[in-house]
Amino acid sequence: MQIHQHYPLKAQNTFGFDVKARYYAEPTNLAELKSLLSDVSFRELPLLILGGGSNLLFRGNFEGLVIHPKFIAITATVLNNNEVIVSAGAGVIWDDLVVYCDRSGWGGLENLSGIPGTVGAAPVQNIGAYGVEAKDSITEVEALRLDTLETIRFTNADCCFGYRDSIFKQEWKNKLVITKVKFRLSTQADLKTYYGGLSELLKSLPSVGIEEVREAVLQIRKEKLPNPAEIGNAGSFFKNPTVPKTTASALQAAYPQLTVYPVDDNKVKIPAGWLIEQCGWKGKLLGRVGVHKAQALVLVNYGAGTGEEILQLAAAIWQSVVERFDIELEMEVNVVN
Repeated sequence: MQIHQHYPLKAQNTFGFDVKARYYAEPTNLAELKSLLSDVSFRELPLLILGGGSNLLFRGNFEGLVIHPKFIAITATVLNNNEVIVSAGAGVIWDDLVVYCDRSGWGGLENLSGIPGTVGAAPVQNIGAYGVEAKDSITEVEALRLDTLETIRFTNADCCFGYRDSIFKQEWKNKLVITKVKFRLSTQADLKTYYGGLSELLKSLPSVGIEEVREAVLQIRKEKLPNPAEIGNAGSFFKNPTVPKTTASALQAAYPQLTVYPVDDNKVKIPAGWLIEQCGWKGKLLGRVGVHKAQALVLVNYGAGTGEEILQLAAAIWQSVVERFDIELEMEVNVVN
């Protein structure tokens, strides 16, 4: 395992920020990872566990050790006629796992097609799209403690999953490295096609299965979200805010076109992109960064922008939404200082 110095991370973060890591390594197995974490040379340095870099915002160079686990094994265990457990290493590209499962006829992840990043990041962020979240399929998360180098396992309940949240962003933040994730999938998929424009896109097809749902999701994502390979971005920058039904009803009275999504008997989610667009930010530039012309929820780097510039833009957006709607947006991306 090679340890690189002053390693460029431009290709390792989807914003495309031109930053570097003081030290960088890609362990391919547990022994290499433990050896790296035991090395006294790095003990006093900041540590960053890097997946696909799809949900990170670097404010500048990282003056510490970046570990990019390359655990890429995928195995499957058939439980019965209806269920299968798929185990994937943390370094597996997320959409590669979705393709593997879809082609095997195992349903549950198809709505999460096209999401950038790695398997190890999926439980941290509890990634979600089109009515499905990672928590719906995850049965176990395996991780290595940074302090004791012991392997620990979290059940689904242990993970304390929430909306774009988990115990790995809270109590266990910066205390472990996720090494493997297990998913319970179905050979007779219960397709979720009611969310967004998915049902509209699928209704003309003579039959709908896992592959059709995947292709529809990819088509919608392509139309709505910019490709990070073409323009730097981290997907949805803000979370959709959860508000009381009374607040949403008042907004819908003023804006009948507003669509909300139920959370429970008392609360609903309002699309953050709609709030931002109403404040006039869609397609707006602020120096070298801006808001995407087709999706106001996506902040973009036009090639030479910095993390600080994106944060300044985000702050301006946050302020305008508060002033107009009295709703505070919460960032979905993780800021690396």
